[in-house]
Amino acid sequence: MKLRNLLVVFIAISALYVMLGAVAELPPYGAPDNPTFNQLTERYIGKALEETGVLNMVTAIVLDYRAYDTMFETIVLFTAALAVMVALKLGEGMGDRK
Repeated sequence: MKLRNLLVVFIAISALYVMLGAVAELPPYGAPDNPTFNQLTERYIGKALEETGVLNMVTAIVLDYRAYDTMFETIVLFTAALAVMVALKLGEGMGDRK
C-alpha cells in the first residue's frame, strides 16, 4: 500500500513538473511576436468575407476554414455523451441484483 501511495505521489509531482515546465516556455502575454499574431490571423480577418461569403467571421472560420476539425470535435463529444448515457443506463439495474 505504501509503494502504491509513493508511486501516485511520484506521478503527480512528475506531471506537475512537466506542466510547470511547459508554462515556463510560453511566450509572454501580449508580446507582438507571439505565434497568435501571424499571417493566418490576418488572412482570416481580412479575407473571410470574400473567400467564404459568410458575413459572420466566427461562423466563416468554424464552418469553412475549420470544418473537419469542428466535425471531429463534435463526433468526440457525441461519443462521450453516448458512453455516459450507456454507462448510466447499465448502472440502473445494478442495485436490483444480489
